[in-house]
Amino acid sequence: MSMSLLLLSFLLAVSNVQGGSNFRICAFNLHHFGESKASKNDVIIILARIISRCDVCLLQEVRDNKGAAVPKLLQTIGRYDRQNQYDALASERLGRQKSYQEQYVFVFRTNTVTVTGQYQYPDNLPGDEDAFSREPFVVRFRAPKTSIKEFVLIPQHTTPSNTTKELDALYDVLQQVRKMWKTENVMLLGDFNADCGYLAKKNRKNVRLITDSSLYWLIPENSDTTVRLSTSCSYDRIVVHGEIFNRAVVPFSAQPFNFQQEYNLTEEQALNVSDHYPVEVLLKVVSSNAFNGVISFTCSFTVFQCFNYIIYHVLL
Repeated sequence: MSMSLLLLSFLLAVSNVQGGSNFRICAFNLHHFGESKASKNDVIIILARIISRCDVCLLQEVRDNKGAAVPKLLQTIGRYDRQNQYDALASERLGRQKSYQEQYVFVFRTNTVTVTGQYQYPDNLPGDEDAFSREPFVVRFRAPKTSIKEFVLIPQHTTPSNTTKELDALYDVLQQVRKMWKTENVMLLGDFNADCGYLAKKNRKNVRLITDSSLYWLIPENSDTTVRLSTSCSYDRIVVHGEIFNRAVVPFSAQPFNFQQEYNLTEEQALNVSDHYPVEVLLKVVSSNAFNGVISFTCSFTVFQCFNYIIYHVLL
């Protein structure tokens, strides 16, 4: 193969990288998102900017009692991002007290993912009934352009006073979902309250979600997922099950998204949006096309990694 053709292939790959081919999964605690917050134009526009960065975004602390806030958010996202189409899938209202209930809501791009299954965990495990205040609403997605192709998301917003027990109980949910859907490709994500005073270091040995070596905690321990300058805690987490799924993740891509810094907001303005930063992770994307016998592809790697890929597959 000529060097010019190799260079052309490299440039094609680079252009695809720069074209925004990443597949992004996010989890965002919206902090009491309902009619009041949705009525604030500056807030809902920022929310739309944040959420439209993601192919799939788990929303937590959705308190949309009248059922109008989420549709308005979707409309705003659609106006902001006209290149993609979005839909939402919501759990029932969850919580032990009727006066305070939340929903899990998945907002996703219908042109990049499809829902292939959903399951409201019944929280009736014998000997450990009613382990959760907000039982996981489990959703299975098909994402053809990712290297993993299909995966399951298990969301959880733990109760701060019961974090250790709920995180450990998530392990039972994971095992049930693996068996029920015969899959190993499972991600657990959300506001785990997994740091500072809510998850003491001495208690971590009692959490199977932490001690099982088949689970990979992707958000670095020293990450700050809180907006307030007075706090620095890694409450929000992303955990993947299995080596196959872990290899499908773009290395070092899991991180909080500091929208305050990104959008030049004051602390007060950022707190009007939420007191949490969303956390996110990129999945590797593969879309091969023939080009004179050379593989041209889209990927979620750096230019250097893409060049190494071409060298390996073309010259070796």
